[in-house]
Amino acid sequence: MHVENRWNARLYDGKMDFVSRFGKGVLEWLQPQPGETILDLGCGTGDLCAEMAKAGAVPTGMDLSADMIDTARSKYPALRFFVANAETFVTEEPFDAVFSNAALHWIKRPEAVIRQVWLALKPGGRFVAEFGGAGNVERVVQAIRAVLADKGRDADSRNPWYFPGIGAYTSLLERQGFVVKLAHHFERPTPLPDGEQGLRHWLDAFCGPFFADMPPQEKDETCTMIADRLRPALFRDGSWVLDYSRIRVAALKPHEQRPLP
Repeated sequence: MHVENRWNARLYDGKMDFVSRFGKGVLEWLQPQPGETILDLGCGTGDLCAEMAKAGAVPTGMDLSADMIDTARSKYPALRFFVANAETFVTEEPFDAVFSNAALHWIKRPEAVIRQVWLALKPGGRFVAEFGGAGNVERVVQAIRAVLADKGRDADSRNPWYFPGIGAYTSLLERQGFVVKLAHHFERPTPLPDGEQGLRHWLDAFCGPFFADMPPQEKDETCTMIADRLRPALFRDGSWVLDYSRIRVAALKPHEQRPLP
């Protein structure tokens, strides 16, 4: 979330649209209601905001990427979107709900995000989110780590992700004052589109920090080496299927609140 120009909205919409499709399952936990205000934290190009609007809710989308927000505004001009950092954002009016799909694992200061979500909610408001949990794309991470080590680079210092266990994350919510109503940590093997090229598109979309200082030819060679390591385990019947592991949570901000620390 700290690298504002990381995201390519065209690549995201064109090749990674499965992110929004899977996000519709999280909306079933949210159950958006007519007239209620909802903040979509890490909204990307706005597809799930549009789904909330179809249900009669009044969504507002927020993302750190200006490219994502520009695309969201072009796709859904009737909806409100703004650029902000999830660790520091401030809202003028509190929301009935805060929602997030596939965004929180990009932010390595979860306590800061949880505090801002708390401040953005009305008393009695709810927080519903899904993101990568412990073990998410672990095979991919191991392959990247091994290939970069062969090149004399440390992958762990470049890793942009935060994949907590369910106990660790729900404890942070409770420490802030939330009442956790539902929490689920589950495996979700995720097929990538575009056959043989699917993994490369995924690496281009989501793994930029690992390759930040590589010239194009070296990046191509590195991605090929990563694919060769992963092929026996993750390439099936002509498609890549990644080892996603997700956390889904639903929490309430009580009407009666203890003082913030």
